[in-house]
Amino acid sequence: MKSRTSQQGFTLIEIAIVLVIIGLLLGGILKGQELITSARVRSLIQQQDGIKAAFFGFQDRYRGLPGDYAAAIQNIQGATQRGDGDGVSSAGANGAGVTETFLVWEHLSRSGFINGNYTYAVANLENAVPRNPYGQFIGLAYDDVYAVAAGNVAVARHNLKTGNQIPVEIVAEVDRKTDDGRGTSGSFVYSRFTQGGAQPAEAGPAPSCMAVDGTWNLIGQTAVNCGGASMI
Repeated sequence: MKSRTSQQGFTLIEIAIVLVIIGLLLGGILKGQELITSARVRSLIQQQDGIKAAFFGFQDRYRGLPGDYAAAIQNIQGATQRGDGDGVSSAGANGAGVTETFLVWEHLSRSGFINGNYTYAVANLENAVPRNPYGQFIGLAYDDVYAVAAGNVAVARHNLKTGNQIPVEIVAEVDRKTDDGRGTSGSFVYSRFTQGGAQPAEAGPAPSCMAVDGTWNLIGQTAVNCGGASMI
């Protein structure tokens, strides 16, 4: 008597079940990535909105600007430095040798307008300047370090930098949700500014963050060192 070994493959129903499971897993992964992206966008927007509200709240209470406030030592408990009161929170050292863009955070935190306990410093910003969700220092200054449309010239004004090292799809979504979606116009524009040193400087051109027409370069979404600036 000959023995026979029968081989049986998957049925159509079993294959269909496997495909459904794979689809659900892939859908869950993509949905998870979408939720992570949305959370990061919300975090950046909330940080920007909170600091802008603090800026205006400080101005309303003290009739001066954070970082620039000349009577800070007298009127803000725990303040270690004062500004020169010239009406701008400048990046350069003021008449007292103080860099007001770094002092902004001490004034805002010691007056209770933002969380944290920042202390003015120039050489070490670790406890002097807050960071964005990607671990980079943010900046609030009166300067012209931000993008404008071709043919235009940036003018100095108070603006809040997100800091750099932000993926292009994140900063582009922040722009879409809060402004016009273009990195060279409106109230939120491109700026890969990095806060640090006595004279903060633009981190350099990053063509991969921006397309030639002024829109965010989302083709391939490979740019990871981007950032923006909110006009105040």
